[in-house]
Amino acid sequence: MLPGPTMSEGVETFVKDLAKQNGQSVDEAAANFVKQHRPSSLIQRFASVDEIANMVVYVASKEASATNGAALRAEGGIVNTIA
Repeated sequence: MLPGPTMSEGVETFVKDLAKQNGQSVDEAAANFVKQHRPSSLIQRFASVDEIANMVVYVASKEASATNGAALRAEGGIVNTIA
């Protein structure tokens, strides 16, 4: 499982601090961060923790029984390589 930028509690705190520093709303700060630092993102936003959790639930389910040996990305088009 390869999660990308996710709006976790820690990231939310970071974005709130960034918003305060720049006189922006939290949504504006998050959008600007992604635009500036993750321009390749296909979804152009942070993933939600629920989106990452949904992928984990799928992978752990019997519906994923034919999925094996895969590096599954849930990162919105960010990770360019797997190191």
